Amino acid sequence: MVKAIFFDIDGTLVSFKTHQVAKETFATLKKLKEKGYKLFIATGRGKDGLEVLQDFPFDGYITLNGQYCYSKDKLIYENTIKKEDLQALLDYLKVKPFPCGFTEENTKYFNMRDERVDEIHRITHNDDHPAGDCSQVVNHKVYQCMCFVDEQEEKELLKVMPHCISARWHPLFCDVSPIGGTKQNGIDQFLAYYGIDLSETMAFGDGGNDKEMLNHVALSVAMANGNDELKAIADYVTGSVDDDGITQAMKHFNLI
Repeated sequence: MVKAIFFDIDGTLVSFKTHQVAKETFATLKKLKEKGYKLFIATGRGKDGLEVLQDFPFDGYITLNGQYCYSKDKLIYENTIKKEDLQALLDYLKVKPFPCGFTEENTKYFNMRDERVDEIHRITHNDDHPAGDCSQVVNHKVYQCMCFVDEQEEKELLKVMPHCISARWHPLFCDVSPIGGTKQNGIDQFLAYYGIDLSETMAFGDGGNDKEMLNHVALSVAMANGNDELKAIADYVTGSVDDDGITQAMKHFNLI
């Protein structure tokens, strides 16, 4: 029996066309809450990117791909990039510069911006942060870096940041985060906190950074607009985010 449901945001709850959660989806979430299901966010976004949820009362938030997890009134888990890895990244940027967004608890800032960053902002409406001097980043708590590199340079970058992993949902960039904090780990943190078993979980996603999460939960659902690799591993492929795929899946599994 499902007790806890985890939702990605971009491409899952939020449309890339409207940049909003559909009112029909909000209505479904409300029905699920009324029936007693625990509802959680599992996103690559930080706290400053959750306004799109319109203060809907989720039971917990797995943000920054699992690096910062919290409930309404308590920090459940946090994981920051090691100082030596941040310094290695800064040194790397001096030799091979590319746009990089450094994410702290409540904000993000870039070393530089170009058309790639602007393109992602057009998709997410969540990456309009300023650019400037990032030399002091090694003295800050950084949970995730948004690195605008291709897949080959991503591999080279991780060689100089040995305590980090990467995840990608768009060809223009990858999220680099410390080992240990993943959406999968975030799920486990909340299951322990609420006393829920893994066999009672369900998750929705659409991108590459949702793969571990969908492999981990008992019942996995991929959006029709998701990538083919994710749809291949999902237990069920629902409608697209623009066709209220969340509601379709809930009705398919008789949860509403």
